[in-house]
Amino acid sequence: MVNELPKKPIAKGKFIVQNDRGLHTRPSTELVKCAGSFRCRVLLTYHKHSVNAKSLLGILMLGAVKGAKIKIEAEGDDAERAVESIIELANNKFYINY
Repeated sequence: MVNELPKKPIAKGKFIVQNDRGLHTRPSTELVKCAGSFRCRVLLTYHKHSVNAKSLLGILMLGAVKGAKIKIEAEGDDAERAVESIIELANNKFYINY
């Protein structure tokens, strides 16, 4: 008999980068702060590249420009809340005003 570990909840979502300058340092920093406030693992995917949403360098390496479609996948107890919060943040242009 094999002991199976309980599966962690998984949540998925996506957003479109609305900032004129894409995911540069300031919006990426806001995204890292948001993702870092959750215990779950959060991945962002763009053009088949996946990065940890809690890594500023990782997000910057995506090179996401305005109009980029970013997929979110979170795994853990607070995964659903994490995805919802990131989508809300993106819809508010990461609270960046130029």
